[in-house]
Amino acid sequence: MKIITQDNSETFFNKKFNESYKSNTGAVQEAFEKFAKPAFEFVKNKKEINVLDFCFGLGYTTSAFLDLANCKISVTGIDNDDNIFDLIKQVNPEFKKYKLIKKLNKNNLTVFEGNIHIKIILDDAVKVIDSLPENFFDVVLFDPFSPKACPELWTGEVFKRIFALMKSGSILTTYSCARVVRENLKMAGFIVKDGPLVGRRGPSTIAEKK
Repeated sequence: MKIITQDNSETFFNKKFNESYKSNTGAVQEAFEKFAKPAFEFVKNKKEINVLDFCFGLGYTTSAFLDLANCKISVTGIDNDDNIFDLIKQVNPEFKKYKLIKKLNKNNLTVFEGNIHIKIILDDAVKVIDSLPENFFDVVLFDPFSPKACPELWTGEVFKRIFALMKSGSILTTYSCARVVRENLKMAGFIVKDGPLVGRRGPSTIAEKK
């Protein structure tokens, strides 16, 4: 079911997890303010950026980051639901680079255009991270369904494995500020800080790997 959020951008309600893909307070706003902007501010001086989009969904968080950056960017997106491509066709969010996301489909999981490379891996995210290179990613956009709906993706063990994939001086951004999430991030080795307060009652979360 398509939902029009409070910033007039679209998202969908996922019946399996009983949640929408992006915040009803503003899907595009959330992608920029809670994910892309704090991440980009952290890595804006880099000439080449490797991004891990953990739970790619509609591709909003990746699109927001691509709109901000102007360098060589490689995005690895993980999702276990190939229905996302049908949903992507049905939305037209105001991202300059969303046209690249729309080129993705079940038979074309990779897009190259200019200095941008996007690769989607369709599989269970926890399994996929074991196959990715360590000390590789500059940015992690961590956007699963909530800890209540999908607790297995927010564990200390998952964050430890993601921590190993990230370079020193890298950043993870996520919308959740749940105590258990922050404790698990700290347990994995991250330095945890408040992110922007947008839409929801609590702030988002920024996690740095020194």
